[in-house]
Amino acid sequence: MAVVSMKELLESGVHFGHRTQRWNPRMKRYIFTERNGIHILDLQKTLRRLDDAYNFVRDVAQGGGTVLFVGTKRQAQPTIQAQAERCRMPYVNIRWLGGTLTNFRTIRERVDKMIELEKLRDEGHLQRLPKKEALKTEALIQRLQRRLGGLRDMSDLPDVVFVVDVGREYLAVKEANRLNIPIIAMVDSNCDPTPIDYVIPANDDAIRAIKLITSKITDAVIEGKHLREITLAEEIGGEEEEALEGEIGAFGETVYEAAIEAETPEALAEIVPIAGEELAEEVPEEETSEIKSVEEAANGETSAIEQAITEN
Repeated sequence: MAVVSMKELLESGVHFGHRTQRWNPRMKRYIFTERNGIHILDLQKTLRRLDDAYNFVRDVAQGGGTVLFVGTKRQAQPTIQAQAERCRMPYVNIRWLGGTLTNFRTIRERVDKMIELEKLRDEGHLQRLPKKEALKTEALIQRLQRRLGGLRDMSDLPDVVFVVDVGREYLAVKEANRLNIPIIAMVDSNCDPTPIDYVIPANDDAIRAIKLITSKITDAVIEGKHLREITLAEEIGGEEEEALEGEIGAFGETVYEAAIEAETPEALAEIVPIAGEELAEEVPEEETSEIKSVEEAANGETSAIEQAITEN
């Protein structure tokens, strides 16, 4: 099932390209027709490419990966911030600083500096500084927040970069290509799709189109995170079951060894309750029912051994 319907794409204006004079010939295979001097994008291909990108992002998020949202044009800024914050992923929506990826260590140092200054401000240390110095520090904090605020929680290079308007964000595309980071992008009729790994032919100028495509990528991240939580919960549950089985197995071995070493039925009857009490102290209450079943089986074995000793 498609992640978005054809009706939603049409209503959002995803199919509108640029004027025919401004087209990029490499986008020819994604163009359906021309109308009134404007290229119309093939929405069938948009649907297929969006599905591929959705599945890829979901798998990355399920594996614990990071998706960096990039869109600095005015139409995309509020959408990029809102959708990235909704799925708790890093974003750049004001200006792409050169070296954000290729010189990430320096960028990370500036982010850490921003966090440190924010902490000093919140603790009231800036009030102790001279007025002029305090104002300069506050201006620095605001400038860092404006340019690097979206990268606050990105401690390492992202696993995927999602870009709105490849032409405008050419620096981000170049840096991602240099580092072999997969790129998912909304590519309009005037852009070059060659450096993009997952091309989504779409109108990158309409606010509604940007919001629709970006929200679907965000949904993929959220779904992937949810699947990851389920997988981790199942793994933890499996480990607990294995630990319980190991404890029950150890108890059974203890009873069996005691049965062999016991010389009389009275001695065996004293050993079995003591072993049960020691194991009950280590196992939680909700797991005692399973241990009781083991004790009953052990008691059955004890009765058989008592009978054999008596007959002898």
